Amino acid sequence: MKRTLYACVATLLLGMVSLVCAADATGKWVAEMPGRGGNAMKMTFTFKVEGSTLTGTVSGRNGDTPIENGKIDGNTITFEVTRSFNGNTFTTKYSGKVGEDNKLSLSWATPNGQTREATATREQ
Repeated sequence: MKRTLYACVATLLLGMVSLVCAADATGKWVAEMPGRGGNAMKMTFTFKVEGSTLTGTVSGRNGDTPIENGKIDGNTITFEVTRSFNGNTFTTKYSGKVGEDNKLSLSWATPNGQTREATATREQ
């Protein structure tokens, strides 16, 4: 009986520690990456975190697009962005890790299946 109680308490404490250790992704993050013709393209990610839910927008050359299905677990974030182009709708799935140095490593797959990566810096 005591083992079960200790196991429950340990599980509860580990769960609380993971909530306390969750990275703070709230704010504005800017990434610059190569675009067409060698021109740099800037993307801005604006995040708001409430518990394990991540909301916000992704801003680029086509304006702001809301984040969907955003989650944060420790320092890992995942979210989706749905866009329309020439009558076609596509969803991009992003995943990333928030670093202690105000850097955010992101990766995502483009509609044609290529994987892209970028490092975003938090704006102060």
